[in-house]
Amino acid sequence: MDFEVIPAVDMKDGKCVQLVQGVPGSELVSIDDPVSVALDWVAQGARTLHLIDLDGAIEGIRSNAPIIEKIVRKCKPRGVSIQVGGGIRSFENAAALLDIGVDRVILSTAAIQDPELVRKLADSFGSEHINVALDAKNGKVSIKGWTEESQFTPVEMGTKFETLGAGSILFTNIDSEGLMQGVDPEPTHRLVESVGIPVIASGGVTTLEDILALKNTGAVGVVVGSALYTNRFTLAEAINIIMNDS
Repeated sequence: MDFEVIPAVDMKDGKCVQLVQGVPGSELVSIDDPVSVALDWVAQGARTLHLIDLDGAIEGIRSNAPIIEKIVRKCKPRGVSIQVGGGIRSFENAAALLDIGVDRVILSTAAIQDPELVRKLADSFGSEHINVALDAKNGKVSIKGWTEESQFTPVEMGTKFETLGAGSILFTNIDSEGLMQGVDPEPTHRLVESVGIPVIASGGVTTLEDILALKNTGAVGVVVGSALYTNRFTLAEAINIIMNDS
């Protein structure tokens, strides 16, 4: 599988935002039209989009669902793969997204609290459509929009969810997320080495060198947000450095 650079389109209150470590009110970026943002990333060469409903993640109410559906409707015909997370707390939530054409649903809190949900969704829709997000702070997996810390490590949870049928893992190092201070590739590498399913990395990418560092962990892709939105580098530059590194 070719390594991908995946632009993030995080939504809060109907806007595309970038938060520092997921904290509401810490917006580095706020753009009124997330649909236009998504289409712009596609025009710049994105093959996959990472859509997150932050209102859903923090409050459990998927208030940005209509915007997500519009992005899917406009981007899918262009051959773009779309993964969606944030506030997916039930079988019905996940099924509704898959039914409108989302390629992968990203489960976080719901998976930790009800691991059997992963198995049920994988059995119903196929493992390739089920991604489990493991967001780690201080070496432990966080839930409920990063507001609560569980007792489990990413490796413990990764191996468990692989057994339950998850087709991929999204690993976010919260300790680096949104700080624009670079990445620590070691936690990602440990997780990649512990599971047999693809791992997508996230958190802290600031430079093109950070992208290469995460690629070298064995991850299959990296989600990039703040660095793109604050013009640290362009998506084209990120895609080019990956192509030239292969």
